[in-house]
Parts: sequence; structure tokens; C-alpha cells
Amino acid sequence: AASSPAATVGSELPPEPGGSGGPSEEADEERELLLARLVPASRLKEAVGASLASLCLGPFGGAQRLGTLVDCLVLNYRLRQGPGRGRERGAEGPLRCCGCGRFLGEPVTVPCGHTYCRRCLRRELRARCRRCRDWLLPAGGTSTAAAPLRTSVVLNRLAEKWFPGECERARAGSRLEELLTQGRFREALGAVNQALRADSSDLMLRIYRAESYVGLQEYKTAIEDLNFVISKMPNWPEVYFQKGKVLQDSGFVGDALQLFLQCLALDEDFLPAKLEVEKILCDVLSPEKLGESLKESAWNSPHIRNKPFILGSEVTASYCNLQLCPPQSLGGSDVLEPVSGGLNRAQSAHALNSTKDLAKEDGLKRVSSEPLLSGQGKGALLKRKLSFSEQDTVVCEDGRNKHKKQGENTKRDMTLAFGTIPGDLIDVSDFECSLCMRLFFEPVTTPCGHTFCKGCLERCLDHAPQCPLCKESLKEYLASRKYSITELLEELIMKYLSDELFERKRIHAEETAEHSNLTKNVPMFVCTMAYPTVPCPLHVFEPRYRLMIRRSMETGTKQFGMCISDSQNGFADYGCMLQIRNVHFLPDGRSVVDTIGGKRFRVLRRGMKDGYCTADIEYLEDVKVADEELKKLRELHNFVYNQACSWFQNLRNKFRTQILQHFGPMPDREENIQAMPNGPAWCWWLLAVLPVDPRYQLSVLSMMSLKDRLIKIQHILTYFSRDQSK
Repeated sequence: AASSPAATVGSELPPEPGGSGGPSEEADEERELLLARLVPASRLKEAVGASLASLCLGPFGGAQRLGTLVDCLVLNYRLRQGPGRGRERGAEGPLRCCGCGRFLGEPVTVPCGHTYCRRCLRRELRARCRRCRDWLLPAGGTSTAAAPLRTSVVLNRLAEKWFPGECERARAGSRLEELLTQGRFREALGAVNQALRADSSDLMLRIYRAESYVGLQEYKTAIEDLNFVISKMPNWPEVYFQKGKVLQDSGFVGDALQLFLQCLALDEDFLPAKLEVEKILCDVLSPEKLGESLKESAWNSPHIRNKPFILGSEVTASYCNLQLCPPQSLGGSDVLEPVSGGLNRAQSAHALNSTKDLAKEDGLKRVSSEPLLSGQGKGALLKRKLSFSEQDTVVCEDGRNKHKKQGENTKRDMTLAFGTIPGDLIDVSDFECSLCMRLFFEPVTTPCGHTFCKGCLERCLDHAPQCPLCKESLKEYLASRKYSITELLEELIMKYLSDELFERKRIHAEETAEHSNLTKNVPMFVCTMAYPTVPCPLHVFEPRYRLMIRRSMETGTKQFGMCISDSQNGFADYGCMLQIRNVHFLPDGRSVVDTIGGKRFRVLRRGMKDGYCTADIEYLEDVKVADEELKKLRELHNFVYNQACSWFQNLRNKFRTQILQHFGPMPDREENIQAMPNGPAWCWWLLAVLPVDPRYQLSVLSMMSLKDRLIKIQHILTYFSRDQSK
């Protein structure tokens, strides 16, 4: 179960990023550091100026190097919006996605313990968790597509039981996504139109239909659907991104950039929008295009219009006057008005009336020379307004949209059907762990989608690194040792089963208190001799002792008893308590435990708990003496100490080096030999290094008289000193 040789467990620190890079990497880091200083104060002008000034040193090392500038732009954008611009909470109800805020269809619990709908994770809409900012992607930054997204079995079962209608809608959405992924846009359009005839208020269906229209290059109709969604949910980040992509595909990069920034203002971790902004800025700030953009007054700033391209302080000063102003209001039925000034033309998307006007005033260079519209729709996007702030949209029988003037009541009731749960559908058996058959306590969800009590799962992983139910390998999960609580499931239990949870916590507290007792049912590690003040490193691999070490850590005692085995009683009558100083877990579940000896004890009663031995014990202390006896004891102590030092110094260098590496140097002589309840520390150090039979060592450990212990040690040293002289 354990091995006593000392083990040095270390880990090499990874090299510093860019530590071995060339001059170009160092220049990129200097630029990034300069921009990073500007972000806390939201100094957008200085950040843009610094970006331009950095071009003197050469181009940026790719779009990913502009992340800090993007963060600065978004922060400035959000601050200019002012208070009262909160994020869209989406659907109100017990099952709500952490990402999009809508119904938790096909729930997937990520490693941090928060739960997202499959759609949010499959589309990789964000790199970090929206709740805790932890990384959503697996270690190493690999795509979620490489790792299967397993539905949480317990939460999915609850969703099917409580809200079957919403679950069917989520499955229908998954089928539509498959059609879109396969490029079957016409088929997807027919399916979504049919679904909209049954429920015209489903905003997600309009998103899917807009994507279908984009695939068919019918951008005008796609914009209509997206504007309608914005009018109903003005704080939904994804819809701004979708609209920005449509405009970008149509060639309107300036308007697309504003929409991407609006998306990031609502959700700074919306990964696709951030990547698009970085790409656009990388293209705009490239040296070969910067001069052309400035000559064409692309930035439309009164401070730089009609000025020639001048690289240096004048251009930097000119760019410091750029302004990025967000829309004043997006509430009610109003939709996004593109940002004026700075990074776009002064006109908003409401003023896009013709291709000619757009070509003259477009703030950023287009991706192509003309919009990529379909034959019938070419130019139509520019002949009509792109925002429908004064209109509303409803679905006709042919699946197209028609418009109703403002004031006509077509607004959907946003109180969704999954806001409340009927009381008769709440059953405690739906929240029971399949291992202990009790109410979940600290529920954790494995990568395969099964949920267990944290303690139950850890005990199963002590025996085999696989799921107890489906037997799928959990080696990587075990190696990470990140058993995060499934927050949503715990919230549901607290809300709907508060009485049962109170009782479950009471039972757990009683069990913890039982494991915390250091005189009754003390856990016993049956392995080797241990001594007070002497280090005792252990290699733990048996499941029963994994559990014992974990309980010692969780209860906070960080102590257990150590005894040698006994053929008659299982373990010896005397032993030593060990104090855990550190535990290093290995990827396969084993651990290297650094302990040091504490109090000695005598076993009063033996027992068994979950596979490991326990005992009721009483602690031992040396009997103190005084006066003449103390004087004689001190003389004996000094004589034996000097004898021990002589023996150790006469050892061969090889043996002496091994002892020093394993046990450390011999403790110094103590002035007050009766100060410690176990006597001088050097006695135990010497007893640990002497090659003596464990039974003989055990007899010395059990002694409560320092005089008797010193006499025993004197006899041992006399015997070994005689061998050294030979």
C-alpha cells in the first residue's frame, strides 16, 4: 500500500512565452505591453495611436496580436453606452443555458461545473465560461469538435420530464443545424418555414431561417429576420454577430465591424466576434493598406480628412482624435444603429440608400469590389433600409415576411412556457445518486454525462479510472482531478428539495465528525514503523488507503495512525500518529504523501471502516523525573548522545549520505530533555536509521521511560560500534 523511501516529486516549469523567440516576437510583445497599459483607463485614442506608431517597427505578427486593442475598443464602446445596458437574461426558468440564456436544450455540463445547451458549445461561441471565466475548451486549446459533447443524463431527463415541448423544439433546432452544416439550405428553409407557421414567435427559428437565406445568398431577407429578432431581444449578442456576418459577406465591412463590437460589448467572451474584429483590424492596419485608407479619408475624421499619409507623430496625433460612439438606445423596438465616427463612416446604416453612396462613404475597405448579392437581390439591400425600427414583421403563408406598422400588437409574450414546474413532477428519486442511492451531495458530472456524488465518484475512481455506469475511460478526468460541482443541479436541489437537502447535510456532517475523531475509530495505515518528529514519505496506491488519505484531508485533521502488521491481531498494539504535510497526486490516481511523525499511542480496540483498519487509542507520554534522578538521567543522555554521534561519523560515506538524503541531519542535543512528551528528537531519528528488527524498535517506541529508552539505544550502539571496530 505504501513505500517508505523518500520520493522527490517535482515539476518543471514551462518556458516563458516568447522566451526563446526572435527579435520580431520581442517587438510584438513590446507593442502588446504598450497597448495593455492603455486598457484599464479606456484610453482608446492612445491605444489606436500606439497601434499606428508600432507599425514603424513592422507589421503585427498576425490577427491574434491585436487582442489587446480589441479589448480596448470594446471597453471604450461599453463605457460610452452608459449605465442601464445590461445583458440579456433570456428565458426565465429553472433550466436556462449559461451562454445564450435560452432553454437548456440538450444540456452539456462543462469541466467548470456550469451547464450550456449543446448549440452554444457546438458552435464554439465562446472560449471562456460566461459565469466563472474558466476555459471551455479542453486542455491544450483543442477544438470542442475533437471532444464529443455528451449530454448530461440527469439534467436531460429532468428537462424531458418537466418541459417535453421545449425539448422537442430543441431537437428540431438540432436537425435544422445539421441541414445547415451539410449545406442543404433550401431544405432547411422549407423546414424552418413549416415550423414558423406552427409557432411564429420562436425567435431561434428566425435565426435558423436567416442562416438559410445567407446560404442561398438572399441577404436582404436574412437582414429582415435578424432585425426582427433584434427588435424583440436587443441584448442578445449572437444576433448582432449574425447580422454582422451577413453585412460582411455582402461587402459592408464597416457596418459589420460595428455590429461585432456591439456583440462584444454585450458579451466580451463571444469568440467568433472577437476573431472577426481582429481580422478586420489586422487588414486595416497593415502597412500596404493604411496609406490607401488614409488618402481616401476612410476613417472620415475631420482631423485627418484630406491630409496626406504621414508616418510619425502627426498621424499618431490625428488618430488620437478618433471617437467610437455606440448607439444611444436599443430598447423597445429600436434596433442597432451603427457606430458613427472613428472606425466607420459618419452615416448610420439607416442612410444606406444606394451602392454609389456606399462606395463614397464606406469607412473600411470592402472585402470585394461589389456586394455578393443574388441576381434578384443585388442592390436591393441598399435600396431599402436595413433596420426596421418603425416596423414589425410577421410570417406569411409562403414563409416570407410582411410588415405591420408600429402600434399593431404582434409582440410575443416573453413569459415562456418553462418558467414554472408543477409540484407533482418534482420527485426526489430524480435527484438520487446511482451509487449511494441517496440524494446528491456535491454532485459532479463526468465527461461521459453521468452524475454522481463527489465522494461516491472518487471512491469508484480509486478502484478503476472508468465511469461506474457506462465504463467509459476517465483517465484524463482523473488526471486533472477537477471534480467541479454541477452548479445547476445543486441549485435545483436547494430550490425544490430544501428539506431533503438539509437532512442530507446533517447526515454528512455526522459522518465527517466521526472521521474527525482522533481517539475513536482513528484510521490506521498498516505498513511500516513511524517515529515522532521523523519524516515518513508514503507511496499510496491501494484504493482503501486512497480513501483514508482523502478523508484525512477533507476533515481537516490531516492525521492518521501508522502501525506495523501483526499476524495475530492484524496490526501492532503500539504506533505513531502521522501528520500530512503535503500530498502530490499522480495522473493515475496514486499519490506521494509527505508526512511526519507525531504522538505515540497504544491501541485499545480494533475496528474496520470501508476496507481500512481503525482503532480506539490512547496517547503515550514519557514519565518525568526530578532532582537526583534527573541529574543522573541528564548524564546518561549526554553519554549516549556522544556515542551516537561517534557511531554516525564512523559510518562509510555512502551509508552516511543515504541516511542524510532520506532522514535529514541528526537533530541537535536539547537542553531540556523532558520538555517534549516524547523525549529528545535525536533518539527517534537514531532509532529510525539504525538497522534493527522492527519488533525491537516497537518495544522502544512503547516505552514511557526516557531512561529505559536511552539504555536500549546504548546497547544497540555498543553492538554496532563493536562491528565497526572489526
